[in-house]
Amino acid sequence: MYGPPAVSRELARDAYDGRNSFSKYTPHCDNVDGVTIDKLVDQYGSPLFVFSEKTIRETARRARKAFKDAYPNTVFGWSYKTNYLAAVCNTLHQEGWIAEVVSDFEYDKAIKNGIPGHKIIYNGPHKSKAILRRALTEGALVQIDNWDELEAVEDIVDQVGHSVEVGIRTWMDNRYLQQCWSKFGFALDNGEAARAAMRIIANPNLRLHTLHSHIGTQVLEPKAYGFAAEKLVALRDIIFVQTGHLVPCINLGGGFPSGNLWYIEPEDTKHPQIEEYAKAITSVLNRIPAKRRPQLRLETGRHLIDEAGYLVSSVAAVKGMERGKEKPVKGKFSRGGYILDVGVHLLYCASWFRIKAMPTKKASPLNTNTAKLFGCLCMAIDVIREEIELPPLDTGDKLVLHPVGAYNVTQSMQFIQLRPAVVMIRTNGEVDVIRRREELADLEGAEQVPPHLQLKAA
Repeated sequence: MYGPPAVSRELARDAYDGRNSFSKYTPHCDNVDGVTIDKLVDQYGSPLFVFSEKTIRETARRARKAFKDAYPNTVFGWSYKTNYLAAVCNTLHQEGWIAEVVSDFEYDKAIKNGIPGHKIIYNGPHKSKAILRRALTEGALVQIDNWDELEAVEDIVDQVGHSVEVGIRTWMDNRYLQQCWSKFGFALDNGEAARAAMRIIANPNLRLHTLHSHIGTQVLEPKAYGFAAEKLVALRDIIFVQTGHLVPCINLGGGFPSGNLWYIEPEDTKHPQIEEYAKAITSVLNRIPAKRRPQLRLETGRHLIDEAGYLVSSVAAVKGMERGKEKPVKGKFSRGGYILDVGVHLLYCASWFRIKAMPTKKASPLNTNTAKLFGCLCMAIDVIREEIELPPLDTGDKLVLHPVGAYNVTQSMQFIQLRPAVVMIRTNGEVDVIRRREELADLEGAEQVPPHLQLKAA
């Protein structure tokens, strides 16, 4: 469906084609929430991740209003994998979000953040028996992914001594999507999910609490959610007719988009608003008689955090131009390229999204040229943007990459370079470091050198 930027072409070989540029006008970004980029770099260095607490809260409140106005019995879970920095998680928890996790590490993180087990949804295709036992004992809602996991849960609850609530994850064909995620959960369309549900209901130690489906990420068609809701409601009805058990909760996962653009999308793509997704889902549930309506749960991630995150970078070198002798010429050949002090080790999503890169100074749209953005890593595939419209830049100039709040921090790694600091700007404009800049000791902390390989200092 989509692929990473092509990196096989060399500088100065490809004619400029404005149809492929991200935008014919290059916006600028000289501040985040009133704090200037220059001040942030002076104090915390470059590169630097910057998060806006104001944007996180405003986005969360808008999503909550969109769903709760239409369907009051809605519960939101924050997807930890999207960004598990404690300051980010706690901001969403303060806004009323419970936790949704997919690993023992994330479960531990949620507990450490002060979230009790009964406010944790536990998803994912792999859960060890040890973490399953702990989560079930502490009251977390485990959403069972496969038959082997169901068997493990059955073994555990036989020993627990009391019944526990669980959910099941399903996958389904969806007429509005080109592909479905068959990796996760039980197949709904061939009856597998119904068989799993019946097996759970037949076990006196288990109570089926949730029917769950997560249909994708950056889903741009609200009708896809309405279709998924209809299928889960139909499964719920089948279970009720056959067993008399009315499943109390339906979980539609997440996948609502941010303002980012896939590489396959044209530059004028208009993303639906969160209210359109709320309408598509809640209109299905509101057709159910009031006394039989389920709780609606959502596990929002990207939509809530992506646009709250910025990555400040600096131009480390200019490629393909001799200073004072050769200038980029709009409409001719693309000769300009810039090496930044960030790389794809910090921008995992650059392989799929055309992340905006904004200079800190205003530029006329008539004074721009197509350019490539190279990362700082010593590897040929480290390309942040294959083609983008930018004004002429010089070494030391700043580029603000946005939006980068979803997944980039959690999927970043110490490859060649250590990871930069992360700051959050409070709603009152004060700046807090929410993860300090890494040092060599952070990378080496888990290493152990056998005695015979230890070298003496010269």
